[in-house]
Amino acid sequence: METAARDAALFEDADFAADDSSLFSDYATPLSQLVSGITWLRPQHICRDPCLFPESRPEAYPKQGILGDCWLLCACNMLLKSQALLEQVMPPRQCVWGERGYRGEFRFRFWHCGVWREVLVDDRLPCTNNTLCFSRCHSTSAFWVALLEKAYAKLHGSYEKLWAGQVCEAVVDLSGGVAERWSLKSAVDTPTGRSLLPELSEEMRKRSYISCCVHSTPAGVSVLGEFHALSVEEWTDVNTTSGGRVRLLRIRNPWGRRSWGGAWNEGGVGWSSLDPSFSQDLLARTQQGEFWVDETEFQQDFDEVTVGYPISDDFHLQSIYTGSSLPHTKHMCGRWVKGHSAGGCRNNSSYGNNPKFWLRVGEAGEVLMTLLQCRWSSQRSYTQLPPGGSKSTAQHTQYQAIALHVWKVDRKHFNLVQTLNAEPCASSHTHAYEREVVVHTHLSAGLHLLVPSTFTQGAEGDFLLRVYATSPVGLSAVKVKAEPQCVGGDWETVMVSGRWTAGSTAGGGRNFPSHGQNPRVPLTVTYDPGGTNVEVTLRQHSSENDLQAIGFHIYKVTDSEAVSMVISGAVQPSVSCVPHAHSQEVSVRCRLPPAGYIILPSTYQPDCSAEYTLTIKHRIHRKALSSQECLGQTIQEISHVSVMSL
Repeated sequence: METAARDAALFEDADFAADDSSLFSDYATPLSQLVSGITWLRPQHICRDPCLFPESRPEAYPKQGILGDCWLLCACNMLLKSQALLEQVMPPRQCVWGERGYRGEFRFRFWHCGVWREVLVDDRLPCTNNTLCFSRCHSTSAFWVALLEKAYAKLHGSYEKLWAGQVCEAVVDLSGGVAERWSLKSAVDTPTGRSLLPELSEEMRKRSYISCCVHSTPAGVSVLGEFHALSVEEWTDVNTTSGGRVRLLRIRNPWGRRSWGGAWNEGGVGWSSLDPSFSQDLLARTQQGEFWVDETEFQQDFDEVTVGYPISDDFHLQSIYTGSSLPHTKHMCGRWVKGHSAGGCRNNSSYGNNPKFWLRVGEAGEVLMTLLQCRWSSQRSYTQLPPGGSKSTAQHTQYQAIALHVWKVDRKHFNLVQTLNAEPCASSHTHAYEREVVVHTHLSAGLHLLVPSTFTQGAEGDFLLRVYATSPVGLSAVKVKAEPQCVGGDWETVMVSGRWTAGSTAGGGRNFPSHGQNPRVPLTVTYDPGGTNVEVTLRQHSSENDLQAIGFHIYKVTDSEAVSMVISGAVQPSVSCVPHAHSQEVSVRCRLPPAGYIILPSTYQPDCSAEYTLTIKHRIHRKALSSQECLGQTIQEISHVSVMSL
């Protein structure tokens, strides 16, 4: 009776109930076979003395159950390498079983779209035959993995939503940092076009979090199947008895068993090439579920790696390329809106409509930029935490193909059209169906233009732009004049300088017979996407005390009339900037149909001498680029399941 009363007083999470609604979303995975076969038990009903963490660290490592979330469990290994990260995700001093104040509730934090979000769960866990059916620790009495998995499932909407995913996404969600995916099969997919292995220094191999995965069944290891993720725990170079040198990698399988039959498994032929003392030492380092492979095996049998950037205890990123600290950070949110700021890739004339950002770099140095598309995976509400960063139900397959391009610019002489038609100084190379794309580069001091884009024009979505650098940086949105009625195309700018000369080209306004003597500036309109497509500005170069009354008229002409057309008071202009004004500058914005035109700038009174500059902006189809963009490889989801004996 006392036990029943205590259990009745424990917290029960109504937002993530202990029933099928928390297990399933659409019954589209093999998990649907468990319908009505699950019981929910608290840890004290599963084992005698439950705890969060066992005394032995190897016993704390995750072990996969019948849920295909090896991608999440590999990222959980990262938390065991950093106490600071572990306490960020799982706040310390929570009341556990047997302690006074225990209520059966646990808090976790996940970094989600720029914000650390707190998720509260009860400790009722899905079981079959009184045993956890999903993830657990190697120690059957430790429950930090099972509880974290439940909180992450709540964040996503259900356990089923964790079936298939990317290690890099889980690494970011558990750290708030940055992770990169590198192919081991195609050099063009790597950041430098070279093999991964030489890229990482010995220090970075120790400090970075590294995972590897197979996309297809490795030769002779049929039990692994396809799309399975594993963790790289150690890299070491050892001397062979023949005087050579071999690089070995210790791999951890989240299934908790080795499942590997290569040359370096226990009893494999590889060990005979080493001094017996070295062999014994290396084999003694392996824990349950771990095995060794050499560099050649690794390259041949694994398809890609995920590398998580190291994070210091004060939460500064460290470059995996140089080891430098990247303490200066800036984050900004943005949105692609159809018909306004969803310009698509550089193949489209509307590319310039995409959101644009100024990045100011204080000193030349290393810069890491990421573009993350924000899609909420659950409609539930969570507590937003200060500060750790700034709704839809989309799955990975609904990600947009995204990319980030960077140009060095001189703000004083900035021309958007010319800039976007030039080669960027850095980019993510191709649009990819990834949640986040990463650009690592070195930038000179000064101003840079950042343009995030989707591959498809009109594709909508929210995004987060992140910048990490070795020197101070500034990040701000490029402010542009609103063009709500105009879609497609880019602005081309032409500047023409001239002079009104008394007795020659100073014809005055339309009230005077000499009006036609004013300078004539040709304008050809070729593109009318709707809305404003022409902007003309006339500026006189006179002192404030000598300003003339200035204005201009735009006349429609044929090609043959551009020079010879007689302009009198009877000829009506298509557009006029009147009345003439005693100001330094006058302008007009208008919509003109495609045709030939001439612009007549004038002073109001004839025979008034002055110099001027006429600036003409008009919409054009964007110039073709020398290289056309193509989509990157489709994202591969890591989802392999281990059949667990219960």
